[in-house]
Amino acid sequence: MSEKNQEGKRTARERLAQERERQRSQDRRRRTMIVAAAVVCVLGLAAVIGVIAANTKSDGKKSTAGPLLAPTGAEGKDNLAIPVGAADAPSTLTVWEDFRCPACAAFENSFRSTIHELEGSGQLRVQYHLATLIDRNLGGSGSLHAANAAGCAQDAGKFSAYHDVLYTNQPKETDDAFAKNSRLIELAQKVPGLDTTAFRSCVEEGKHDSWVGKSNDAFQNGGFSGTPTVQLNGESVFPQKGSEQISPANLKKWVAEANKGKQPGTVSPSQPGAATPSAPSSPVAPSSPPAGAPAEDGAPKHGHAPGTAPGTAPKKAPAAVHPSKAVPAHEAP
Repeated sequence: MSEKNQEGKRTARERLAQERERQRSQDRRRRTMIVAAAVVCVLGLAAVIGVIAANTKSDGKKSTAGPLLAPTGAEGKDNLAIPVGAADAPSTLTVWEDFRCPACAAFENSFRSTIHELEGSGQLRVQYHLATLIDRNLGGSGSLHAANAAGCAQDAGKFSAYHDVLYTNQPKETDDAFAKNSRLIELAQKVPGLDTTAFRSCVEEGKHDSWVGKSNDAFQNGGFSGTPTVQLNGESVFPQKGSEQISPANLKKWVAEANKGKQPGTVSPSQPGAATPSAPSSPVAPSSPPAGAPAEDGAPKHGHAPGTAPGTAPKKAPAAVHPSKAVPAHEAP
């Protein structure tokens, strides 16, 4: 075989070897690309799952998901109202409020003794509805946690006393101190017999969180202008009733007018541990305020009293207390 033919065969073998090596390289690249693509798909799927998870998490506030457990003795539509006073009292005061709301504290700290007097004499039954307006407007979870704790106090038959303690010890609106369960439990010590293992467990587990959430939904869907919203027998009386401004004296007058010719209530609330209202033949003196409560009536003009310490009320009652504005459920806070 000539040298020329041998060279040709060698060149052909080299070309074949090169072609096979190129094919193997392509195969390796193809396998690498397949593996890389699979990794990208896995990472992409993880990212999508992460985004979905992030979007379904809460915005830092305690979730109200869970079983809907109304406090013991709650009544009204969907069991969203906590009652205080004789079940057969001739008049009902409906109060929508938020434990972080300064105007709510102004109302409660100013009208507390008047309301308790009317409850104690069987003239008035109060239905409390709890909202979380400030949590939505300012962020945080103090409104929710405090409302849940109030529900836990209702389970123990001590809602009224604990409700009053929360308002007389309300932090500044921007201070989310009620978000700390430890603070709510600490305040429970001001109510004799409330700080129990059952109460602590109820508070720490958020037993009534879903109930509070439903109550707040009812507030948002109710067309109310703000907290507090106060109605006497379905008629708005805060900050005024008709042309008359609300005041302790006017509230008593309005209740007396509504109850004219009617007998005071005598049927006590059904929740355990609740006080039993009586039906005296003559008006009774105001009941003693709970621990930490102010002794005098007075309504701060704009929801707070300049120069007064938190949890105290001024001595004089001006014309009106202005409510905090509510944010409708369909609007951003």
